[in-house]
Amino acid sequence: MAVLNVSNVYKDFGNSHILKGVDLELSQGEQCVIKGSSGCGKSTLLYLIGGLENITSGQITVDNLNIGQMNDAKLANYRNSKIGFVFQFHFLLSSLTCLENILLPARLGGHDVSKVKKYILSLAKTLGVSECLKRYPYEISGGQQQRINLIRALSLRPKLLLCDEPTGNLDSKNSKIVADLIFELSRELGTTLLVVTHDEEMSRKFSRVHTMIDGILH
Repeated sequence: MAVLNVSNVYKDFGNSHILKGVDLELSQGEQCVIKGSSGCGKSTLLYLIGGLENITSGQITVDNLNIGQMNDAKLANYRNSKIGFVFQFHFLLSSLTCLENILLPARLGGHDVSKVKKYILSLAKTLGVSECLKRYPYEISGGQQQRINLIRALSLRPKLLLCDEPTGNLDSKNSKIVADLIFELSRELGTTLLVVTHDEEMSRKFSRVHTMIDGILH
């Protein structure tokens, strides 16, 4: 069963054609990477799938939900319940502890916080950052921040994990650690994974590899 279906999707910004008839289908638990140079459109595709940008034409469905037909309230619920997003930069709030940052989507979405917290503690132990939960983001390393970001993305058990250059802001050692954790953890959880990156080492982990060139997916 397809978790993600992207059908003939176009995206324009003014007179610029960023995406040109993109088709992509991912099944439950499938892991896929899209490679490409900066500005080729790969991150734009992720933002469309995540409901952060509007489609010019075409259709995207996630877990049988057509995101092009959603109003703002439904899109917010979709992003909270169906999508986990890992960005290049962690976007953790400096005024909150790491645990408070991770729990924020659960609180905003009206979820059972105690149940989510139990799951978070389990993920933190698996990722080796239990000691970071009581600290503030500025008190931990870049690699630890990105692992906290990954836990936040997975905290509500999303159907689809989207990663936009997840190792792009890390040194080579932490890049490998984070790449391994994303790949292995999504596989263990059975979460469908879509990564966009220009990190060749990370790309080699995937059996399904696409390349984006000038808005066309190959």
